[in-house]
Amino acid sequence: MPVQEVGGQKVWQVRNQKQALISWLVWLLGTAVVIYCWQVISGLTRWEFVADAPEQAGIFLQRMFPPNWSYMERLWRPLWDTLNIATLGTLVSLFVAVPVSFLAARNTSPHPVVRYLALLVIVTSRSVNSLIWALILVAIIGPGLLAGVIAIALRSVGFVSKLLYEAIEEIDEEPVEAIKSTGASEPQVLTYAIVPQVLPAFAGISVFRWDINIRESTVLGLVGAGGIGIQLQGSIDTLRWSQVSMILICIFVMVFISEWISARVRKSMI
Repeated sequence: MPVQEVGGQKVWQVRNQKQALISWLVWLLGTAVVIYCWQVISGLTRWEFVADAPEQAGIFLQRMFPPNWSYMERLWRPLWDTLNIATLGTLVSLFVAVPVSFLAARNTSPHPVVRYLALLVIVTSRSVNSLIWALILVAIIGPGLLAGVIAIALRSVGFVSKLLYEAIEEIDEEPVEAIKSTGASEPQVLTYAIVPQVLPAFAGISVFRWDINIRESTVLGLVGAGGIGIQLQGSIDTLRWSQVSMILICIFVMVFISEWISARVRKSMI
């Protein structure tokens, strides 16, 4: 900590004058950016619509209740499709993410160039939202469940790979050195020293990502990638708000169940 003399006595301070000035300038710059952004947002906002929002929300709620319970008969298949999109997309991503994560980890990558390429795959996957992947895939391969599955998989690869390669880099090196001292080959070291250490993390990450994919797959139908989102979009377009409320209830229940399953599985692994 910096020391300054005040009245002939040494005084301990968190920052010296230069550091304090830099901190003050950073706060000033941050405040100026926030004020500017707020002015831009305010200029592009129709405040008369904002003022009318509570009344419009009340009208929507009146139209949405009571839910159309009889519409549930037509939702079983879209719910099943949504579950399949999330599950298959997660499984496909795991097959890709596992080798990518081992190539991206410093202690298992065969070469720095290979590691950077693996990191590029991870960053590319994580940079693009699953909804954008779905938009691109629907334009390429057409609407349907396949586009949704691939979109979920492409998005999940980066998530799973990043968490898994970080877990690989944090393993205990003593078992690795012990296996190597016996003259074991690289595949044997990987199988008997590294994989057992990262297997619990892999299982937890997989279940966690599946839980996230359940939520993301519910909206992919809005862009034609299958699932219950198609029913939601159709009901909104035709202003059938009682059906919309029924669909939202189904989505909430499905996400709640997936969250409960995910929490139970992760708890059992700890």
